[in-house]
Amino acid sequence: MKVNEYDYYLPPGFIAQKPMRPRDCSRLMVLNRSKRTVEHKIFKNIIEYLRPGDVLVLNNTKVFPSRIFGHKEETGGSVEVLLVKSLDEKRWEALVKPGKRVSTGTKLFFSQNLSGVIEGKDIEKGSYRIKFGFNGNFQQILKEIGQMPTPPYIKEKLKEKGDYQTVYAHDEGSIAAPTAGFHFTDSLIKKISAKGIEVVFIILHVGRGTFEPIRVTELKQHKMSSEYYFIPENSAKIINKARNENRRIVSVGTTTTRTLESAFNHDSKSILSGGNWSEIFIYPGYQFKAIDVLITNFHLPKSTPLMMAAAFAGKEFLLETYVRAIQEKYRFYSFGDAMIII
Repeated sequence: MKVNEYDYYLPPGFIAQKPMRPRDCSRLMVLNRSKRTVEHKIFKNIIEYLRPGDVLVLNNTKVFPSRIFGHKEETGGSVEVLLVKSLDEKRWEALVKPGKRVSTGTKLFFSQNLSGVIEGKDIEKGSYRIKFGFNGNFQQILKEIGQMPTPPYIKEKLKEKGDYQTVYAHDEGSIAAPTAGFHFTDSLIKKISAKGIEVVFIILHVGRGTFEPIRVTELKQHKMSSEYYFIPENSAKIINKARNENRRIVSVGTTTTRTLESAFNHDSKSILSGGNWSEIFIYPGYQFKAIDVLITNFHLPKSTPLMMAAAFAGKEFLLETYVRAIQEKYRFYSFGDAMIII
């Protein structure tokens, strides 16, 4: 299966640059897999497609200000660092721009209280290992000097840091937001609960695995970078009870889906609680074991989230709906509109 089979043309101007206000007034495309039908709604209408007894699963990870700017000690040249993964108390895996101008031993300065030195490069990943030196609390320093790591296709600056968080974000650790959750408001979640739908939370800290571009031509050659997830015991209990009673599991986003599918135990036919690392790559041909309904956004061409959505909806059907979304002038990507696949 070729990566290019998941390419499509998005005309200029379709990439949403700011979040919808109110959040639940974004548009919603409803895909019915069995009937192969499409409806056009507003996101707050999603409650019409949820049934009493459903379990709605949300990823309540929180994005931290992982983009920091500094300069090189030797030349004074500017650098941009995106923290990707904590390796220990002082060392991080990071992406560096411009990467060609740093090498092992390069010293970096970010503020009066934060400096770093390049310890090495992972050529395969294109990332660097940085050892930081700091005065005070590292996380507090990041809150003071760091910026939210919005994707490069979002050109407008955030009015508020909270714009790039879900309203239920709680556990800090992601370098990108679980964007399917952007459409939910506190009031909508309350209405969903009042209808008899159980709402539970899991965590997947979004790292490189979610947004990393595919650099191979054959899908089966792509390896996902690992991302940490945690499923609370009570969440697993509620999900497993619903599955045993043939009630639907409604997954909000590809990160939630990766978590549930990664935590599925084939022997017990249940979701395991606790923490682990997900490296699962879901693309057409995959047999879903943990979810029944998927809520997601409109994804980048040739991206792993697009391939997961294609695996769930059916490749041809999904790509047809993308053509219709462009015709209907839907908004795309992180701050864009949503779809529910039932």
